[in-house]
Amino acid sequence: MSQKNVIITGASDGIGAAAAKQLANNENYNLYLVGRNRDKTAAVAKEVRAPYFIADFAKLAQVRHLADMLKHTLGDEPIDILVNNAGGLFDDFAMTEDAFERTIQINYLAQFLLTNLLLPQFNQQQAVVINTSSIAHKLYGHIDLDNLNNNDGKYNASKAYGDSKLADLLFTKELQRRYHDQGLKTVAFHPGVIRTNFSNGQKNWRQIYQSALGKLVLPSAEAGGKTLCYFIEGTPDVTWQSGQYYSKQKLSNKVNPQVNDVVLQEKLWDKTMTLLNL
Repeated sequence: MSQKNVIITGASDGIGAAAAKQLANNENYNLYLVGRNRDKTAAVAKEVRAPYFIADFAKLAQVRHLADMLKHTLGDEPIDILVNNAGGLFDDFAMTEDAFERTIQINYLAQFLLTNLLLPQFNQQQAVVINTSSIAHKLYGHIDLDNLNNNDGKYNASKAYGDSKLADLLFTKELQRRYHDQGLKTVAFHPGVIRTNFSNGQKNWRQIYQSALGKLVLPSAEAGGKTLCYFIEGTPDVTWQSGQYYSKQKLSNKVNPQVNDVVLQEKLWDKTMTLLNL
């Protein structure tokens, strides 16, 4: 078995870091780690003996630079697996320098951009894109193509997060439809309610995740890392079904009704391509 090149975003902490550490001694994988915090990302990279890259997904210029650096580093080597795992949840409404609401940009637009920029370097025999979604897509999400920024004066952190994770799932479906005939396999998964630092930007969720009770009853990042590794190490359409949504390691049909709207999948893709000038 030849070594597979695996890019993991959001690898400085949480389930991304945990998965990287769990794969560190597996000789089947070459890891390439991406994080926002240089010190944290460097520490994980040193532990797993992997190259690392720094990018703030709140700045799309950095995402474009990241794609260039990854392609330069890999050279003629193909990308076998891309894990879109970076994300965040934030208390307050904020627009980025790219004129997008912060949550939708970091959790969805930046992932879409990176994936599309790297597509030409994907392994043409078979490549895999793994998107970290969330049950929040069903609980809070509703995509309005005319208001992806949620800038109608009624900003709600949970809805913004749910929208971004719903967009990730629609992206997964459309990516599957457009590229599966070319050997690309995709999957989106909810890792479970994991005790990580991703919610530090939102007070109410932070209080739950970081409370004494949360630390006692919520699964650790290592548990989420094992779920991510399940998809990285699994065989598409054997271990898991391409183009589908999983809750942990279980195929789930409990999704937001918009997920299966084929017209919406296509329209969101086309609109995103326009917004990102792709």
